[in-house]
Amino acid sequence: MAVLGLLIQEFNSSNMRYCINCCIHLLPNDLHRQCFRCRGPNHNNQKCPVCKGESKIPLYTDSKQMKLLAVLEVRTDHSESWNGFFCLRKGKLCSLIFGLIIMTLVMASYILTGAKHGLLLIPSPFHYGAFTSNPSLMDNESLSDMKDHYQPSKMNISYVKDYPSIKLIIDTITSKIEFITRERPDLEELRKQEPHMFSVIPNKFLPNSKNPCWYEEYRGNTTTDPYATNSYALYSKRFRTIFDYLRKVFWNHLYHYKDKHYRLRCLPHFYIIGQPKCGTTDLYDRLRLHPDVRFSAIKEPHWWTRKRFGIIRLRDGFHDRYPVEDYLDLFDLAAHQIQGVLQSEAAKERGKMNNIVIGEASASTMWDNNAWIFFYDNGTEGEPPFLIQDFIHAFQPNAKLIIMLRDPVERLYSDYLYFASANKSVEDFHEKVAESLQLFENCMLDYSLRACVYNNTLNNAMPVRLQVGLYVVYLLDWLTVFNKDQILVLRLEDHASNVKYTMHMVFQFLDLGPLSEKQEALITKSPASNTRRPEDRSLGPMLPTTKAILRDFYRPFNTKLAQVLFDDAFLWKRT
Repeated sequence: MAVLGLLIQEFNSSNMRYCINCCIHLLPNDLHRQCFRCRGPNHNNQKCPVCKGESKIPLYTDSKQMKLLAVLEVRTDHSESWNGFFCLRKGKLCSLIFGLIIMTLVMASYILTGAKHGLLLIPSPFHYGAFTSNPSLMDNESLSDMKDHYQPSKMNISYVKDYPSIKLIIDTITSKIEFITRERPDLEELRKQEPHMFSVIPNKFLPNSKNPCWYEEYRGNTTTDPYATNSYALYSKRFRTIFDYLRKVFWNHLYHYKDKHYRLRCLPHFYIIGQPKCGTTDLYDRLRLHPDVRFSAIKEPHWWTRKRFGIIRLRDGFHDRYPVEDYLDLFDLAAHQIQGVLQSEAAKERGKMNNIVIGEASASTMWDNNAWIFFYDNGTEGEPPFLIQDFIHAFQPNAKLIIMLRDPVERLYSDYLYFASANKSVEDFHEKVAESLQLFENCMLDYSLRACVYNNTLNNAMPVRLQVGLYVVYLLDWLTVFNKDQILVLRLEDHASNVKYTMHMVFQFLDLGPLSEKQEALITKSPASNTRRPEDRSLGPMLPTTKAILRDFYRPFNTKLAQVLFDDAFLWKRT
């Protein structure tokens, strides 16, 4: 490459010109005719005094010889004809094009041979340090054990060398971990932040419903579209059919009392709050088959975490905030059925309790507090002063919460495969993990664990969502406002191996009535939902080194989680 640069530099010299067409065999022979020295009909390359004197200089790139005809005829004759002038310009153009081709070929050769020889044009900042064979550093897994799971190519050996260097990063993070209990904000502080929400949702609900429901006066007339301004209806085309149906039946479900119209409003009785890629979709699909369970019109409204702040996608900026009324509209289908039960004659006579329960399944509810930095300006040490659970508890202190978790190492890889759009590979995943760990370490050097976990800038910068797998950090914050018996924590591994058992745990937790054998079979024997796509399965498992790195990173958090839940299954030890 240095020789090529020298040639280009010499070519630009103002007192020289080159007959480049006569001196580079890689160009077609007919181009020789464009040169004023070689235009004759009887031109012969071997006899031409210009062409015959050519020299060949070998160019070495990474032990591979490439022959580049680099000696060009230099003429210092300043007498030029018009033909010579045109030849010079064409020669310069051809030389420039040829140089670019050579550079492209050299770069391509590096990239194409990188998978075989471990060569990179720009070395990764995470490929450094000597390889250590200490089995204790590999989470008690020796190289021979690793080879049983995966046969690394030469390129993968370089990733094995990452381990000692990245282990230092993980050790730094581990040394900074402190699980400090946060202080709960008082109710008045919450009211100041969300005055409109507190004006819409009452503090008392109907006594004969499991759900937090209440009647709200409706002031519109029969010509008013009750969903005309609903942001979900306006911006989500795939849900317009649902709202078209709600418009048709809306007037049939108004309650008339003393010349006024009232509509039944409800919030969910339970929330499936997390985590993503942990089986929440499968749990949702099975639960909605239960005759007493209803869900929001949209599976994941993401209202508490995003929409109420005007966030659709954070990278797209902010939109108008979705008011709480738009969120409540999503439960109108369920509210209509509950209202039918409440107003039935049997219910009036016996004071019968309505058994229908409403759920909501936004998997972002447990962990996503990224919006706080834009709206709450009184945070201390980078920590958010208010979290999602503070507001849910303020309105629904008796809410029930379901959490589905998974080995955080496997969760992260599944998350990567699902959300990465292009160039997915186990090597690319490894690079993204290494970069994310370094970013997390940089944050932990200056801020608390909670500040880094809820740091919007950091979370957006990390190529993979490491923070989502720090389950215990989020759980401890939820336990500062909700009692432990209000939270059911499940493992995807248990759910996958025994669906019937985990569903019975959920039914018992939600106080749902007994099912017939046919109903239970429908719920428990249906195929799993949202499984890995075939094209993602073809990539195979992550690199053993990547897995060892992630196990080291998540180990202290899993240990704390197992202590909080009194269950060593949440250590996710390998068998």
